[in-house]
Amino acid sequence: MFTGFERLVEERILAAQRNGEFENLVGAGKPLASEDMSRVPQELRMAYKILKNADCLPPEIELQKEIVTTEKMLSSLKDEQQRYKAMKKLNFLIMKFNTMTNRSIQFEIPQKYEEALVRKMAFAREAEKQDK
Repeated sequence: MFTGFERLVEERILAAQRNGEFENLVGAGKPLASEDMSRVPQELRMAYKILKNADCLPPEIELQKEIVTTEKMLSSLKDEQQRYKAMKKLNFLIMKFNTMTNRSIQFEIPQKYEEALVRKMAFAREAEKQDK
């Protein structure tokens, strides 16, 4: 016995079949591509598959994407104040990611201070040259 919703779905599927909407679909007659989920624990595979089908990413992956986007934005900024704000945001995101993943320190993503430090040192050298 079908419920009202199941009956509606069944009617729409049958109507689509009669109208030929299931003919010449992409990949028709080919085997489905199986996903390698061997590295995902057995108890998490179904949840990962549901998230993937819903086009949702785990929080760690979303955070990694935001880190990459912020890095690209930082490389294109010219204004020093905007660069400083973007670098603070980037370092916060990296710290959040490193804390969230709870991995060994050797696998953590390093924060981005090097570029700012090199620029400050170059600026200090230029100031020394001008003073002489």
